[in-house]
Amino acid sequence: MKGEKYIYFASDFHLGAPNHKESLKREKLIVEWLNSIKPTTKELFLLGDIFDFWFEYKRAVPKGFTRFLGKIAEFSDDGIPVHFFLGNHDMWIYEYLPAETGIILHRHFYKVQWGEKKFFLAHGDGLGAGDWSYKLLKKIFRNPVSQWLFGRIHPNLGIWIAEKWSHSSRIANGEPDEFRGEDEEMLVQYSQSVLEKKHYDFFIYGHRHTPIDHPLTNNSRYVNLGDWIKHSSYAYFDGEELYLKSFR
Repeated sequence: MKGEKYIYFASDFHLGAPNHKESLKREKLIVEWLNSIKPTTKELFLLGDIFDFWFEYKRAVPKGFTRFLGKIAEFSDDGIPVHFFLGNHDMWIYEYLPAETGIILHRHFYKVQWGEKKFFLAHGDGLGAGDWSYKLLKKIFRNPVSQWLFGRIHPNLGIWIAEKWSHSSRIANGEPDEFRGEDEEMLVQYSQSVLEKKHYDFFIYGHRHTPIDHPLTNNSRYVNLGDWIKHSSYAYFDGEELYLKSFR
């Protein structure tokens, strides 16, 4: 209804992949979506892997994404909070993007309550049991010494290496685009373990690339936001209910 404000959620834009032409096409669609929701946005949550790769050198950042970054800065300048979660592809965000665009940076999961509804928000990578090889890799990538050493590589070479690594991930190799059942969904299992200690009405994640809305209990739901590679999917909360939608 006119005048109502909602809280929006999206993730896994993977801007920069698989190439400039396809990324630019997707970036324009994302900006179109942002324009469409801006009049009704109370807060915007971007839950990770917004960029397929990002590393902030002291005096250089990856080229591109000017339409998207300008639109996010516009949201912030107009008093609309934009929350930005680090993903496994864009975990090397430091001071530049928050200072330049006004984003509120979240390096881990985030718990929040709106009205009577409690939310648990995270990108989702590395949560739950198993996947030890990735968890070890994540520790290395997030280690300040590793980041300092990578920062010593010239940006032309460093960004090239990182893009080659990033483009070899599941965005290129694909992943089963379906709900695989509770026993096979790591984030469902993780959410259930959290529920054993404290109630949340909604667990919202990115990372999985598949739009999923799955009941955990009678009054708790697991929601995966999907991606903008295939689905152009997002969610919004109207103060009472959460809706998972696709733009166009």
